[in-house]
Amino acid sequence: MAIWNDPQPSQTGFGASSRMNAGFSARSQTLDVGLRKHMLSIYNYMTSAVILSGIVALVLSQLVMSGNPAAIALLTSPLRYVIMLAPLGFVLAMNFGLARMQPSTLKMLFWAFAFAMGLSLSSILLVYTGTSVALTFFATAGAFAGLSLVGYTTKKDLSGFGSFLIMGLFGLIIASLVGMFFHVPGLAMVISVLGVLIFAGLTAYDTQRLKAMYVQVAGTEYEEKIAVMGALTLYLDFINMFQFLLSFLGDRR
Repeated sequence: MAIWNDPQPSQTGFGASSRMNAGFSARSQTLDVGLRKHMLSIYNYMTSAVILSGIVALVLSQLVMSGNPAAIALLTSPLRYVIMLAPLGFVLAMNFGLARMQPSTLKMLFWAFAFAMGLSLSSILLVYTGTSVALTFFATAGAFAGLSLVGYTTKKDLSGFGSFLIMGLFGLIIASLVGMFFHVPGLAMVISVLGVLIFAGLTAYDTQRLKAMYVQVAGTEYEEKIAVMGALTLYLDFINMFQFLLSFLGDRR
């Protein structure tokens, strides 16, 4: 073990430079391996959550279409408002409790969120045909994979682009609220198109942001937490892009 206070002859020249370069190279390789593992963990969490939501949505919609009284009551009684707001509650709890929660608690809330989203998304399978839902889902999955790959590999800083997209997201929310209370011809189509474009851009931006965050949390207690929160972010990008795309591509029953 080196004792840094010991007087040692200074090392200069090719040998010292080679050792320094080797050290930097080893550290870079370690970071690369850790980053790939970290991002793979994020994608695994996100994919598993999407699958869970899909299974829950499919089961509940099938029960409703088969005439199951409990399932029908779940979507027609005041409980439907609980189902609609529950995912938002889980997202807020995870964000505000991130610093205090143990990774196991955060994971539990994440899976509960995915389950609640499945209940909420079941109405989609009651409105749109199964074929159009499946086709839109696979189209969204392909677009998401490509956009996320762009965000992971690009050398261009997307932070400025991300700020613009977030501003657009707030505008989209306001436009959606206007559409709920006032009938504006063509507004729904405009909202759907803008929604697809905004969340497509956010997919690339969020991927790059999560990649950059790894350097800050690598080896700390936050690494696993950030993996879960990263999966939540990409899940929301995927699901919103899917819903907006379905709204103008999907065939209604």
